[in-house]
Amino acid sequence: MKQILITVTEEGAGLRLDKFLSENHEDLSRSFVQNLIDDECVLVNGKIAIKPNYKSKLNDEIEVNLPEIKELEAFAQDLDLNIVYEDSDVIVINKDKGMIVHPGAGNPDGTIVNGLLHCCTDLSGINGVLRPGIVHRIDKDTTGLLVACKNDKSHELLSAQLSNKTCSRKYIALVHNNLPHEYGTIDAPIGRHKGDRQKMCVTAKNSRSAVTHFKVLKHYEKFTLVECSLETGRTHQIRVHMQYIKYPIVGDQKYSMRKTLATTNGQMLHAFELSFIHPSTNEKMTLNADLPQYFKDILEILDNGGDIYEYQQQ
Repeated sequence: MKQILITVTEEGAGLRLDKFLSENHEDLSRSFVQNLIDDECVLVNGKIAIKPNYKSKLNDEIEVNLPEIKELEAFAQDLDLNIVYEDSDVIVINKDKGMIVHPGAGNPDGTIVNGLLHCCTDLSGINGVLRPGIVHRIDKDTTGLLVACKNDKSHELLSAQLSNKTCSRKYIALVHNNLPHEYGTIDAPIGRHKGDRQKMCVTAKNSRSAVTHFKVLKHYEKFTLVECSLETGRTHQIRVHMQYIKYPIVGDQKYSMRKTLATTNGQMLHAFELSFIHPSTNEKMTLNADLPQYFKDILEILDNGGDIYEYQQQ
């Protein structure tokens, strides 16, 4: 692993951490630094940096650990992606359940990126060869809308919208138990789970701020259908937050009750709406994606007074 050590001078004091690093090392773009911070590869005075907007202080010792470059490159595959919208700047996909967004350890192909490389000859290169075009991610078992960019200018502009909260993402989720509130906000920091590195949790240690807004769409006897909107975009955010307030998402294999896993045959979380300012026209775009069939089937059973604990999907 390559290591970069930089000491903050008077010129750099007061700058955001991501801005300071990108301006002081030619191999570090601002977006790349933000990804490294997300992956806990940046330390300030020996402690993991958790926010790209940390204001650098004089004589701060900053350590950047660059992952080893592996002989791995995404390749094109015809995966019949469900393209909702496409132009010369952006492409929006309605992601299927079980599909991973980009290649990684143990998942070299069959991802959204592999499919994008088949149908697009032009994708932004900001996130490197394994994440071309990818601006944000959706969990493997979450379905719904995902935007990718075809050039670096569009990528930078949409990334800025995510940071500035001018890009909005809305989800529909079926959760366990009957929520007593019609709407609410969960403001609780999220960090890596101490005992399981594959999970996240609400914690005050080495965490980042996370805010999820929700409103109830429909009450059932043992469940609630909710709409969630993200103010921040932390890993597993909605799943962790709903578990935290004791209304975990039905079918979630990491954070929910296992007794409904076999009956739902899928995680009941769907990114149904995506809004952003188009990078070229400056017009607001709002795109929608219908619920997947397995989600509709479960809701139909509940609407008819059935019990999904007893339901076995064919």
